[in-house]
Amino acid sequence: MSTQELFVATARKCLSVGKKRMSVAQSLDLAVQVSAVDLGLKPALLFDTNGASADQVQQYLSSLQASQLVSKSLVTLDLNGNTLIVNPVTARSNVKQMFVDGGVAVMDVCHSLEKPTLADPLRGELKSMKHGLLLLLSELEQLTEADKPHYVGEVSEGWNLCTVFGLLLGYPVTYWFDHTKSFGNCLPLTPLMVTTASVTLQEYAGAGHRCCLYSFSIPTALLKEMQSNLENWRLHLEKGFQQQHALKDLTVCQSTVTLPSVCL
Repeated sequence: MSTQELFVATARKCLSVGKKRMSVAQSLDLAVQVSAVDLGLKPALLFDTNGASADQVQQYLSSLQASQLVSKSLVTLDLNGNTLIVNPVTARSNVKQMFVDGGVAVMDVCHSLEKPTLADPLRGELKSMKHGLLLLLSELEQLTEADKPHYVGEVSEGWNLCTVFGLLLGYPVTYWFDHTKSFGNCLPLTPLMVTTASVTLQEYAGAGHRCCLYSFSIPTALLKEMQSNLENWRLHLEKGFQQQHALKDLTVCQSTVTLPSVCL
């Protein structure tokens, strides 16, 4: 059985919900995502392909690790009911870049603002969240061959999950808003530049099946201020991509959209 077939068979065996199994295309997309996390091309993936539970995702990851398709350093994380597969070392490195010049920037998109702006790096909520995330990821680095998901409890209750996901998914920019006051934002009808990065599995490249590794947006009004963050992210991705052989055909594209509503 080829590597591609093993990835597909494992996904369809472990991640079925009821009588519905993962499609071949979904299984291949997931294979690319997990491989990218294992290779350090992205810190984590947020599992939202179907309604599989965190325990099922753990079973899938453990099966891949037993087949030596991915390393044993990857961990399944349940964060407030959201399931992620995390590379703790890569994720911790990315969180450390929060507010570093040219690293990861945080954009304030509170509903009360007229337009998006850069968040204050001294804002207490953000400092506390960064500290909590680094402690969590340090704990995850110590886990080896975990046989169950790591559940995050009370420590994450005050975190803005939109900001957390941006950090864990490896974006060069992430959004923040005061979720204690409103879950709305000031992005409707705001021009956004969307950056996507896609690849193919080495074995599957001939069939033209592409998978999106990254997709994130930046308000065009902040593009000039965010240019170094975006460029550093692209160069880091390209460098990591050149150091591996499992994925090929990296393509980074940009487009501008204006939407009547934006859900974060």
